[in-house]
Amino acid sequence: METRFKKRAKIFDIVITSVAAILSVGMMLYGVFYFGLSESWPELTLNMFYIACLVMIGMYFFNYRITTDQFNYWCSISVGITVLLRDILFAPPLAFYALHLLCLALSVLLLCTLTYFYARKKWKSYSKSDLWMIFIIDALIAILYNIAIYLEPIDEYTNYLLTEIWIRPTITYGLVACFVTEVGK
Repeated sequence: METRFKKRAKIFDIVITSVAAILSVGMMLYGVFYFGLSESWPELTLNMFYIACLVMIGMYFFNYRITTDQFNYWCSISVGITVLLRDILFAPPLAFYALHLLCLALSVLLLCTLTYFYARKKWKSYSKSDLWMIFIIDALIAILYNIAIYLEPIDEYTNYLLTEIWIRPTITYGLVACFVTEVGK
């Protein structure tokens, strides 16, 4: 099978993203079985979108039946749905209201950034720094959630939550790494 990318750095980005995301999704699936479906069904729903992104990254990486436009569109839709579900509609309650509002504002900004990126007819004219901003905003959200978790007492859910928070930024990193190859072509 022929890969889309030839540079080792780009291949390394995609492989690291895939391995980290697969391990994270595996841990989330283990958490669903450990805590029970009644407590963790929202995570199972999010995992379906994460797995869809991983499959599309694999298809894109190996040049298998997916165009760049399809990859960008469907991965952005999947990430956008997870932002909408996890961070906006069903945002976890945080101990500090200011932290909650900051996470909510960044989530709305991320959703707007993704929407604007794909509303443009010529998305390839987007600059590399604009693309990396998608990942940076997502990583900031994860960092703020990490801070919120560490401010709470540690319990059996702590490791589960810390892993779950970093799945989407890991996938977003891989998506942006793929998008950057198409900018300016």
